[in-house]
Amino acid sequence: MVVALGEVVGAVVALLLAVLSWNRGIVTTAFAPLGEMPAFEATRYVGPWLVLAAFLATVAGLLGIDAVTRALRSTAAK
Repeated sequence: MVVALGEVVGAVVALLLAVLSWNRGIVTTAFAPLGEMPAFEATRYVGPWLVLAAFLATVAGLLGIDAVTRALRSTAAK
């Protein structure tokens, strides 16, 4: 049961880091109007941060699934 609790904590940390990585992976730049050109915003996607976010979300999911499995097996064995 202790291992399952550790995995839940690991899953939460991985999910938090995935959210932070995803936010770093999307960069918005605002451009002021220049002459006849209107103002606009450009969005740039930074691939390595988005890949890291996807990887961390996958790790969090696997840890969550394993934690549930371990908890169910632990309670069934008792």
